[in-house]
Amino acid sequence: MRALITGGSGGLGLAIAAALGDAEVVSLGLEEGFDVGDADAWRAVEGEFDAAFLNAGIVTREGDMAALTDEQYRRALRANVDGVVFGVRELSARLMPRGGAIVATSSLAGLTATPMDPIYSLTKHAVIGFVRSVAPQLAEKGIRINALCPGFTDTPIVQDEVRGLIDVPLMEPAFVAGAALQALNDEETGGAWIVQPNRVLRFRFPNIPGPR
Repeated sequence: MRALITGGSGGLGLAIAAALGDAEVVSLGLEEGFDVGDADAWRAVEGEFDAAFLNAGIVTREGDMAALTDEQYRRALRANVDGVVFGVRELSARLMPRGGAIVATSSLAGLTATPMDPIYSLTKHAVIGFVRSVAPQLAEKGIRINALCPGFTDTPIVQDEVRGLIDVPLMEPAFVAGAALQALNDEETGGAWIVQPNRVLRFRFPNIPGPR
């Protein structure tokens, strides 16, 4: 297997790489001089991949909308949304010619309100909506895509001031990485996998009400 991981040098990215065992892993992130939000950088990626983990992401660390800066907002969209969209575009267009599987890292913040960081929540809701919407056309090319929605994980993205407010244990990156592989191997597509302490399951979206 040849796998691509964005944010591969971070806590979860490293854990995913380790969980892949003897797979050939290509890590793309700032540590490698790669900006996931740069469309031209994605166009320069070469080779073929069987699997991809679009995992790069950041928080704004800003809960007050009145204090949110343009830079915080644009940076979050660039990393969390553009990085997934551009990645999926290149993978579906030329980097997965024989099909494959993609896991896009969202968050529980993509399924529930997150007042401490509304923009982070916005981006993660966007990832889930995109995954669900793009899945049918990717399936025609033999590519499955699912979203990973972990809760609080023991990685640097969870800042110290937040850790003191969390009333559940932080998950180990290795546990979440195992869930990422489960999502990768899901025979269905367009789903969202919830990852909580000692629990990994596919989220069942309710149907919207029909016309009256």
